[in-house]
Amino acid sequence: MYLMLIPGIVLLIIFKYIPIYGLVIGFKDYSFTRGILGSEWVGLYYFDRAFSDVFFLRALRNTFVISGLKLFVGFPIPIVLALLLNEVYHQGIKRTFQTITYFPYFISWVVLSGLFLRIFAPGGPVNYIRAMFGAEDQLLFFAIPEYFLAIVVGTDIWRRMGYAAVIYLAALASIDPQLYEAANIDGAGRIRQSLHITIPSLLPVASILLILNMGFILNAGFDQIFNMFNPLVLDVGEIIDTYVYKKGIVEFNYSYGAAIGFFKSVVGLVLIFLTNRIAVLFGGRDSSLW
Repeated sequence: MYLMLIPGIVLLIIFKYIPIYGLVIGFKDYSFTRGILGSEWVGLYYFDRAFSDVFFLRALRNTFVISGLKLFVGFPIPIVLALLLNEVYHQGIKRTFQTITYFPYFISWVVLSGLFLRIFAPGGPVNYIRAMFGAEDQLLFFAIPEYFLAIVVGTDIWRRMGYAAVIYLAALASIDPQLYEAANIDGAGRIRQSLHITIPSLLPVASILLILNMGFILNAGFDQIFNMFNPLVLDVGEIIDTYVYKKGIVEFNYSYGAAIGFFKSVVGLVLIFLTNRIAVLFGGRDSSLW
C-alpha cells in the first residue's frame, strides 16, 4: 500500500514543492541572463504594480464572480444528483444515468468549447429553437456578456456534476442500512429518511469538499475561459489566469506573473483556514479538515 503511494508522492514533490522556489522571482526583477539568484531584488514592487493596475483589478473581480457562481450555484447540484440516483433501485438504469452524467468530465475543454461554440452560434441549435418560437434575430451568445457568463457557469456545472456526485454516492453507500430499517419500522417515509438520515450523513463530506474548494476560489478555470473567451466579453470574461498568461507568458513578464500567482496561493490558504474554522464552530471536528 505504501509502495503504491510512491509515484504520487514523487509527482507531488516534482510539480508542487520544487517549483515553490521559483516564487521568489515575484520579488525580483527576473531575467534569463542573470538567473533567479542573480536577478535584482525589488521587494513588493510587482505586488504594488498589480494592485494599481485597473485591468488586474477587473480580472480579480471577474474571477471572484465566476468562481463564486460556479461554487455556490454548482455545489448543491452534485448532492441533489447523488440523492436522486440513490433512490433509483434498478441498477441498470442507475448505472446508465451515472455514466451519462460522469462522462463529460473526461472530455477536454478544447473539445467541449468547440461543441458549445457551435451550439450557441448563429444558425446553431439554440438559435434554431428560438426561431421556432418566433425569434427573428440570430444571437451570437458568446459575444453578449450576460449570456457568456451564464454559459461559462452552466457548462462547468454540467461537466463536473457527475464526477462530484460519485463522492457523495460513496458516502451514501457507507451509511448503515439499519438506520433506514429502524426509521422504516417507526413509520418514516422516504422523504423523512432523507431529511433525518441521508442528508445529515452527507453534511460532513459536503463540508470538507467546500473547504477544499474554497482554496481554489481564484481558479475560475483557465482551460474553459481561454477556449471560450473573446475580446467582446473582456469586461466579464478576463480572469486572473488569462491575465497572467497574457502578461507573464505572452509579454515575458515572469516576475509580474509570479507575484500574482503567489497572491492567489496566499488568498486560497487564508480562505481554507477561515472556512475550516467556521466548519469547526458550526459542525464540529467531523465536518472539518483538522
